[in-house]
Amino acid sequence: MAQTAQLLTTLKKLLKRQGKTYEDVAACLALSEASVKRLFSEQNLSLQRLDSICRLLGMEISDLVREMQQDNSLSISELTHEQEKQIADNLDLLLVTVLVLNRWSLEQITRHYRLEVTTCIRHLAHLDRLHIIELQPGNRIRLLVAPNFKWRENGPIQQLFREKIEAEYFRSTFTRDSERLIVLNVMLSDASNRLFQRKLEKLAHEFDEMSRDESGLEIGERKGSTVLLAIRDWDYSELYSRYRNPKSRII
Repeated sequence: MAQTAQLLTTLKKLLKRQGKTYEDVAACLALSEASVKRLFSEQNLSLQRLDSICRLLGMEISDLVREMQQDNSLSISELTHEQEKQIADNLDLLLVTVLVLNRWSLEQITRHYRLEVTTCIRHLAHLDRLHIIELQPGNRIRLLVAPNFKWRENGPIQQLFREKIEAEYFRSTFTRDSERLIVLNVMLSDASNRLFQRKLEKLAHEFDEMSRDESGLEIGERKGSTVLLAIRDWDYSELYSRYRNPKSRII
């Protein structure tokens, strides 16, 4: 599944590079534009359809695979603990990092935030040394991270979120149109738990894909959005432990 996601990410990059749209792909496949978007979202392209899209781009499937492998050889999916700590310990650097990962340019960063150009360039140079970006002539930013890039499990960034940001995140009634909070408490087998975790991973990928697809929109048309996806073996101790029969085998 991970390779399928990377292959489709590369395909979308090549479509964008050649100025091709979902409408062009739909015409190529004799499908509706909505159907094409669904195929990409569900990562459900047959080899025949993939071959047709490659021919639209003037290439073979083997060319697409080579392009994906080249992308992967230049990209990283995770930082080291020390590299993350460098970012977590400097809030200015953290801000620039988050914006860069959302494909902001230097001009957009300094226009919307109170950061001096020289300070921002210094942070971008830091990210270049970490191989998160390539800082190109004219201070253009080329993002190098892999499609499956993520912060380290229980690493400095996640710890920062739990220590500093978590309380602020949940300081909301989640009643606005742009907010949603769903809390469910059920009992699952281990197999169903693993299946649901895979669904969460797929949803997280789709969330990232939406961000990539809309990276060309103006800043005012996009809003910072943070989603938390989680599942764990857990019962609210204040509720369950107080009433549980100590002889019960439930753990």
